[in-house]
Amino acid sequence: MPKSRNGPQIMKHLPKAIVLLFVALLFACGSSATATPSGAPSPTAVSQVTAVPSTGGGAAAATPVPTAMAQATEAPSAMVKPSGTINIGQRETGIFQGHPSQASSPRIQFLSSSIGEGLVTIREDLLPNPMVARSWEISDDFLTWTWKLQPGVDFHKGYGTVTTEDVVYSYEQWYEGALLARAGFIGQYFGFDGKTAAATTIIDDLTFEVFTDEPWVPARVFEFLRNGGGVSTWIVSKAQSEELGIDKASVDIASTGPWEIVDHASGQFWKFSAVEDHWRQTPFFEELVFWTIPEESARVAGFQTGNLDNFAMDFDSIITVEAVEGAVLKGVPNAGQAGINWYGQTYGLDRDGNEYEFYDPSQAWVSADLDTNSKEWQDALLVRKAMNIAIDRQTIVDTLLLGFGRPQYLRDWMGHEARANPDWVYEYNPELAKQMLTEAGYPDGFTITLTPAIRGAPAEVETCQSLAQYWETIGISVKIQNIPYATIRPSLITRKYQGITCLTVGVRLTPLIGASNYPITSTYSYGTHHPIIDEIFGRASTQTDPLKIQAGELEFYNWMWDNAMASSIYVHDGVWPIGVRLDPDFDPADYSDVRTATGFEYTKHR
Repeated sequence: MPKSRNGPQIMKHLPKAIVLLFVALLFACGSSATATPSGAPSPTAVSQVTAVPSTGGGAAAATPVPTAMAQATEAPSAMVKPSGTINIGQRETGIFQGHPSQASSPRIQFLSSSIGEGLVTIREDLLPNPMVARSWEISDDFLTWTWKLQPGVDFHKGYGTVTTEDVVYSYEQWYEGALLARAGFIGQYFGFDGKTAAATTIIDDLTFEVFTDEPWVPARVFEFLRNGGGVSTWIVSKAQSEELGIDKASVDIASTGPWEIVDHASGQFWKFSAVEDHWRQTPFFEELVFWTIPEESARVAGFQTGNLDNFAMDFDSIITVEAVEGAVLKGVPNAGQAGINWYGQTYGLDRDGNEYEFYDPSQAWVSADLDTNSKEWQDALLVRKAMNIAIDRQTIVDTLLLGFGRPQYLRDWMGHEARANPDWVYEYNPELAKQMLTEAGYPDGFTITLTPAIRGAPAEVETCQSLAQYWETIGISVKIQNIPYATIRPSLITRKYQGITCLTVGVRLTPLIGASNYPITSTYSYGTHHPIIDEIFGRASTQTDPLKIQAGELEFYNWMWDNAMASSIYVHDGVWPIGVRLDPDFDPADYSDVRTATGFEYTKHR
């Protein structure tokens, strides 16, 4: 049975005073308790907010403009001046770089929920609402998108108001930087890549038009224009970048969010100040600080003493947090889905028409032949299926998530289970898994590299470690590579990494969004590409009929399932610890990613 590994370790990269305080508290407070799993998706001990619906229809909608549009608001005449500081403990933030050409995951989610704002934000039903964009219209043939911006949205640091020139500049930089997982799709949509007749035209200071040359499923567009998630984007001042240069502007970026960067130290903290008279929401607190605190025990200790108001929490700390006087646990269903990515499955040719440089069929799960009827393919398929049925997903949910979740076998369908294929289930059977490895030609097993993607999800490292235990049980030797996600990510983009990763993502606006990681045109890669994938995705991604989109999604993922090209472990709830100084009655700024708390501009003093 997998066990949580949260023993105290040496803390690094914290300001000296904070380090001394946390070390002292660790000895005073001891380790966290472990709760008995309740077996319920949302235990009653956790106060709940409105759940993310299980039948989000965001993908299918091709409607012009939402009926309820956000507007730039005037500050009340008697507005109270922001005061106090919100301190947040994060596992990892990385270097502060806010320019679109330099920003990358896992920093994206922290930047977009503080200094940045997307053109749209995603509401509870997974449909888009206006943000920096005031409205949009899609032509009847789904080829022309007309965007109108909110008037009077100011940049930080005195760089004036947002215009369409800033918007087009920003998205061109997202594309050229090629660090965002959806950079390639941004280039296609706006026409920056020059591969089609797609083009962007500025109409006036607040209006621009995008001709896409071929139809786009709207949810694919909203995903990279939204706020608050791992592939979110924001607008920056073109004038600042031209005046200071990109490198200098990036570390003191002028964007539009309710928080403005004022100080930062790599691996230590990011400090923001409230933007007074913000067009959307002036924060109630004067400062927001993200502290980089890699160790769970140190984050828990900081929360217990009131030095942290919120932190990225592992579920085995819930009982300890519940015991903190005045603390509140805020529950949000469908926060994340933990997947397994099998890297090295780079079949066919890359986007430039070349063979993949790092394709390595010597790995047991990679076929030496892309023909799905070949013996080589069937042997590799047996290996992948064996590794899947060797995992006891329910035990992982019960022990590492304390019941705050449910097993999942194919990622990207969280919140859309009602229309998923009910046959997508792996029954736990380690004895059969051993037989399958023998049949595939590996009676003595083989060696793999396993890397947890450390991005702030609950139990992400412990879950990956549990996979190692299950696989070692059937004879596979596992080398765990514990490195920051920001370190490994470049090798994922270049398709160089060879091994298996555990990666947790948020809810997809539609499953097709998850599918978009597999075509050769995707900047980001799950290490799995095949000509059949591109063929199926190409058909589904240009549909405009909701029923045809959904049929295409099922066709895509049925093929992925039949060939065990990718898999999942579980769906987990979001549980946010809220400290005694914060009023817990606030909602996320964006519902497309609720793995960790967001919306601190709406948080009031308690």
